[in-house]
Amino acid sequence: MTGMPPAIRTDFPYETTHTDVRIPLPDGTRLYARVWRPLTDEPVPALLEYLPYRLSDWTAPRDWQRHPWYAGHGYASVRVDVRGHGNSEGLPGDEYDATELADGVEVIDWLAAQPWCTGRVGMFGISWGGFNSLQLAALAPEPLKAIVTVCSSDDRYDNDVHYMGGSVLAVDMHAWAATMLAFVARPPDPVSAGEGWREMWLNRLEAVEPFLHTWLAHQTRDAYWRHGSVREDYSAIKAAVLAVGGWHDPYRDTVLRLVEHLDPARVRGLIGPWSHQYPDRGLPPGPAIGFLQETLRWWDQWLKGEDTGIMAEPLLRSWISASHPPATVYPELPGRWAGEPAWPSPNVTVVPYAFQGEPVVVDSPHQTGLDAGRFFPFGNDADLPPDQRDEDAKSACFEFPVTGGLIEILGRPRVRLRLRLEVPAGQAIARLCDVAPDGSSTLVTRGVLNLSARKGRDRAVPWPEGATEDVTFELNGIGHTFPPGHRIRLAVSSAYWPWIWPRAESAGFTLEPVGSSLELPVRTATDATDAVDRAISFEPAEQAEPMGVVSPVTLDEERPERLVIRDVARGLWRLEVDPRYGGTRVYPDGLEFTEDALETYTIQESDPLSATARSDWRIRLHRPELAWDARVETRSEISCDVDDFITSNEVICHDGAEVVFHRTWEKRIPRTAG
Repeated sequence: MTGMPPAIRTDFPYETTHTDVRIPLPDGTRLYARVWRPLTDEPVPALLEYLPYRLSDWTAPRDWQRHPWYAGHGYASVRVDVRGHGNSEGLPGDEYDATELADGVEVIDWLAAQPWCTGRVGMFGISWGGFNSLQLAALAPEPLKAIVTVCSSDDRYDNDVHYMGGSVLAVDMHAWAATMLAFVARPPDPVSAGEGWREMWLNRLEAVEPFLHTWLAHQTRDAYWRHGSVREDYSAIKAAVLAVGGWHDPYRDTVLRLVEHLDPARVRGLIGPWSHQYPDRGLPPGPAIGFLQETLRWWDQWLKGEDTGIMAEPLLRSWISASHPPATVYPELPGRWAGEPAWPSPNVTVVPYAFQGEPVVVDSPHQTGLDAGRFFPFGNDADLPPDQRDEDAKSACFEFPVTGGLIEILGRPRVRLRLRLEVPAGQAIARLCDVAPDGSSTLVTRGVLNLSARKGRDRAVPWPEGATEDVTFELNGIGHTFPPGHRIRLAVSSAYWPWIWPRAESAGFTLEPVGSSLELPVRTATDATDAVDRAISFEPAEQAEPMGVVSPVTLDEERPERLVIRDVARGLWRLEVDPRYGGTRVYPDGLEFTEDALETYTIQESDPLSATARSDWRIRLHRPELAWDARVETRSEISCDVDDFITSNEVICHDGAEVVFHRTWEKRIPRTAG
């Protein structure tokens, strides 16, 4: 299901051309790049998008939506593959490692030195490309004057795919490590890499190490995670920053932190209703906006010195959703735009809601969380959480009726919980829900705390057995309106599988309502705020002409995106997830690209040590005209016992009928904190 598709633009101020080049690095490695340029004799600023995701195939359809558009508006727009990926030379490394960032600085300097460039460079990207845009901005290469960072994080430990509230993110720690194992095993394309493609491929494969090993080896916020986390020193960022997120993207809190901590004269924040996608793509939930036009205002302001009015916009523009019934997909969400002059906003007041009642034992069955939805919504039909009534029934719930006028919240809710534990470890999960008069429960936002991380994410402090303590943690940021007649529900559980990996020794906790509370960031409307809000507008979404990739119909039966299976007799629950990244597609140059993935999560409802995650990938790249047929198969599994995480990874690569690489990794990693 999709929202309103973007308009296709072909009448640009400049005619354009594009060419593939190799950017030399000091050690002799050459990075593969595609450069779109306006046809003009005058030098222009350059824009860089820098990713490991293969510009010649995997991101090519998305690249063609925006890079030619920027070139048509007077910019050299450049897409570069990270070292060891796609058709770039060299060996792959860890995500955002020092080599990747040093290479990025060299690329920026190379762009600035080209005769067709004015010497001023901007950088943009979503997810990985948004991360390294921020990280390179913190290194402050002189030519880098502005960035647009979309769906990215300033905190690699607690706001990425690895950990949440100090707990291991089972759903994406494992799934993304498995995805990257499959991605890094893909071969270079002989059309672009030349006759040496196979030697490049084999050298890469010999260097592969599953990311999962490294990520699980660092279960608290240590030096490994501080590297690349710009929250460690916001003042290092000198470039102007346009920070963009979506309320259905897990990284949206970074936007709030960036507008709070960066120089307000050089930062603006934008949070819409979107998932983990560029806001012009028309993927649900919408509405989409003219994002390319909005970023052009940013580039013209900071790279061409034009006053585009973008710095007169509110510091933070955000979408505040109206109340809506639960659903796993929304083409468009009801709501409106709101503007804040500062963050924290003078329009937002923290309002406490005290819990009532007697102490309650919270010992949720371990399948609690199967209705959490996808950690990374991409705009698919089964991404978002369904009705939360089943999850609420496995939680301790505290309700607050909405009387009088509506309650509009903007920011990060906070919970204060008074807990008693009889064991040294546990986890608390809080979900904020909007309960309609018919009883339906819509998830608004949520937060997690590994109780051993209550003193800080950089340490693990066991809970004194039998002791009562107060803990405080924030939920993810949100903009939402609770209407009169509804109820605000705060649901607290001790399990949240498969988002959160269960602690082996967890036995729930006792929650004491006296001393516990929910704090909501309530936004108060005035004539002045209404005037600012009404003035916010965006042009309709538009993009460049599509690349012309075809997705053929196959005979394979389409499986469900998310399928829950229950073995009633054994108390066993199984979640199967098809991430649906791309399927089969045929490119204009004849490349046939097929990928298929299935993630599986199983748990026994009364046994935290039964948790198992598995991911299987199959990828095929085929060029019939060259008789080239390369295939990659990977398998990744993780389980646990009391002492260790137990991981198993396998990669098999074929060149035609020949198996050219086969390796299995078996590793036990001590459970220290996560």
